[in-house]
Amino acid sequence: MSALRPVPATIAGEYLQLEPLTRLLLPELHRAIAKPAVFADGYGGGPAGLRTGLGDFIDWALGYYQWAGLPYAVRLIGGPHDGDLVGTSTLGDLDLANGTAHLGWTAYDPRVWGTAVNAEAKLLLLGLAFEHGFGRVKIQADALNLRSCAAIAGIGATYEGTIRRERRRADGSWRDTVVYSVLEDEWPRVQAGLRARLDGYGTQAVHYRVGQLS
Repeated sequence: MSALRPVPATIAGEYLQLEPLTRLLLPELHRAIAKPAVFADGYGGGPAGLRTGLGDFIDWALGYYQWAGLPYAVRLIGGPHDGDLVGTSTLGDLDLANGTAHLGWTAYDPRVWGTAVNAEAKLLLLGLAFEHGFGRVKIQADALNLRSCAAIAGIGATYEGTIRRERRRADGSWRDTVVYSVLEDEWPRVQAGLRARLDGYGTQAVHYRVGQLS
């Protein structure tokens, strides 16, 4: 049985909501992630890929994000930062016949690193994929991005291997890509782990982390 393409719609969680990313939201996304700390370890092609000016960032984003997939904006719910757009993530490379997808293009404002944001976004997007019949979801990162690799492994995804010299970074150097995945029959375990992590944050809304780069 083939997977079904999810219909783009806002998905609400406890700490955040995912809403379809559009061009009109790119100025908000620029404020959240157009920062050296976000691009330092390989996101968007690495430091040389950072576009700090709004116009340049929009041009970059229109070419970088997989608009043919399901790109989402991540917006906080409740608390002092209610409604703030703090990042983006995409369910892309949708192969309906084979039931595979790629969860990626993910970046967050450094002020929400280490909060409930990543865990809940992963919970919602993986749930969306498996509820629509996908059997495998790939998650990958630049081999230099040790923080992202640790976060992917930390949600319970399985390491599949490293693709060497997989693509060029923005500075012309070659990137090795570390590949993980979650399979349909692994999802109950991964889901339980993500829910347990979210339980650890309690019911308080997300607050920006003091001392994080802004």
